[in-house]
Amino acid sequence: MTATLPMKAQHIKTELPGPKAKALIARDAEVVSPSYPRDYPFVMSHGKGAEVWDVDGNRFLDFAAGIAVCATGHSHPEVVGAITEAAKEFLHISSDYWHERQVRLGERIRDLKPMGAEPAMSFMCQSGTEAVEGALKLARYVTGRSRFIGFFGGFHGRTMGSLAFTSSKYTQQSGFFPTMPGVTHVPYPNNFRPVLAGADQGKAVLDYIENVLFQHNVPAAEVAGILIEPIQGEGGYVVPPDGFLAGLRALCDRHGILLIFDEVQSGIGRTGKMFAAQHVGVAPDIMTLAKGLGSGMPIGLVVAKRKLMEKWKRGAHGNTYGGNPVCCAAALATIDLVEREYAANAASVGAYFMERLREWQKKHPQIGEVRGRGLMIGMELTMGATNRAPNKALCDALITRAYHNGLLLLPCGISTVRFMPPLLVTKAQVDEAMAMLETSMAEALA
Repeated sequence: MTATLPMKAQHIKTELPGPKAKALIARDAEVVSPSYPRDYPFVMSHGKGAEVWDVDGNRFLDFAAGIAVCATGHSHPEVVGAITEAAKEFLHISSDYWHERQVRLGERIRDLKPMGAEPAMSFMCQSGTEAVEGALKLARYVTGRSRFIGFFGGFHGRTMGSLAFTSSKYTQQSGFFPTMPGVTHVPYPNNFRPVLAGADQGKAVLDYIENVLFQHNVPAAEVAGILIEPIQGEGGYVVPPDGFLAGLRALCDRHGILLIFDEVQSGIGRTGKMFAAQHVGVAPDIMTLAKGLGSGMPIGLVVAKRKLMEKWKRGAHGNTYGGNPVCCAAALATIDLVEREYAANAASVGAYFMERLREWQKKHPQIGEVRGRGLMIGMELTMGATNRAPNKALCDALITRAYHNGLLLLPCGISTVRFMPPLLVTKAQVDEAMAMLETSMAEALA
């Protein structure tokens, strides 16, 4: 089924960007850092669910969701209600003290069993990069080891510890060397774009770590942790081959290395399960969460096996705003909604969306691969059916044309369009987005 919509008439009232948007962008240029990697001139006024409006009154479907942050959509009434109720009581108490919502959030995370059968404890902060920093400090503290292994294509944040692992684009590290020492990168297994010899890139990467890296360059006994995204985000929405994460778990166990899953983007229902690792039944030792956890409120978590977390002594790590009551309220409401209905919706609507994209792929040889889980979907664009070289120009053009046609998207990897709408998105909205994509692809190819 293909929806047909009069795009310009229904969505766009002015040429983009409109006059109010242009005026605000000009004001921004005088006072706000130019370092933000903005893709196109969208200036938001308000949003509801999976829809947003700009300051000139133009309506858009939001399939970027604030980089997978707005899990329950824009301004979900239950989340807004929880935030309002918490704000009426108090806005802040430092983590030197206690409050009920912080304890309840820790209990809710524990009950979701992110560490499998092992009980979990949480450290609370404000963002993904802070959560990664906390995970690295915990791993060093409890193991007494100093080295780490990360993966090419990974994105873990922009502060100096997490930046040492971030390698989705060299521009993120350019000008900031040296970052935290002791990090060695290996290829992320990607059968569509193999780096090592062998048809099974998962097995090839495991063999490389065990039989090359540990034999020649990195003493396994000095490695505190291996940090990996169970589904790679900024690197291209890459799903690792079957058996790879289980093999990595076994490798870590053999050498006493902590397995750290960065679920900042893939967690909290994004893939159709609460955590992406649950698709393959592999539990980490430490997990990082943020993005969709607070439906837009700034909150991050380091979640770890209790036997590890309780080794931290008083003052070993802290955070002024960690466990902020308003952010905890948003997270509790978000988890309730995701567990009650939105993880299941992500699974069903995501499967429908993938089916539609793969059917569309048959018409466009430039679509090299459609991959993902739930509503974490990547569409990689290439030069053609017989040429898998990345087609960055087409990717950029398609995303720009989609904006002009009323659909907000973001890229990842070199030439992958990623789809990460709010988890409440409907099949009808997917159909509407597909119609916009059809128009946008025709314009981009022209």
